[in-house]
Amino acid sequence: MSLGEAAARGRHLLVVDDDDRIRDLLKQYLSRAGFRVTAAAGGAPARRLLSTLDFDLAVFDVMMPGEDGFSLTRWLREQRGAAGKTPVLMLTARAEAGDRIEGLRTGADDYLPKPFEPEELLLRIEAILRRAQDRPTPGGVLSLGRCAFDPERGELTCDGEPVRLTEAEVALLRQLARTPHEAVDRLELARGSVDPSGRAVDVQVTRLRRKIEDDPKAPRYLQTVRGVGYRLAPD
Repeated sequence: MSLGEAAARGRHLLVVDDDDRIRDLLKQYLSRAGFRVTAAAGGAPARRLLSTLDFDLAVFDVMMPGEDGFSLTRWLREQRGAAGKTPVLMLTARAEAGDRIEGLRTGADDYLPKPFEPEELLLRIEAILRRAQDRPTPGGVLSLGRCAFDPERGELTCDGEPVRLTEAEVALLRQLARTPHEAVDRLELARGSVDPSGRAVDVQVTRLRRKIEDDPKAPRYLQTVRGVGYRLAPD
């Protein structure tokens, strides 16, 4: 366990699953790994918890009666402050690529199909937490036209107003910001993501362009380098 019990201790996770057996097993396993774990049986109790407590990461089952994981993630991403920035790992019995893409579009940071090995779940959680902690060497705020990105803080503003980013989007921008104006290999950007083939990166780039670019179809700042990957071209 690369994160280790000492590093995990104090990290507060929220597990949301309507299946009592799975929810209890996840809580027991993650607690043994050193995490603090709070569990909820559905969207309504999860919303109450997320509105009153700070969590380092949330694990949402997709297929739940009433409010599903997609809807719950959309709601979470609309929240202000720490709640809206909480990383989300989605669990689902539906492993189709379309569902993975939908999960990313709602703002999830990773997507794990059922059945899964508990150790893989733990590794995915570690990877998300590691990305959330990743702080590059301070290099100043990057100007992107009417927007600005602060790599150290992981904050994007446009016209002076804060723009919400998922943890995966922050990690991607930070990777590109380390070497501005230089192409970064698409598979390197995808390493440790939900889809190592790079498709998840493409989705995140599309979403980021909608937030950064005046014309997302003709990007000026988040550029495609054909046959290689992407580069960030600040002013």
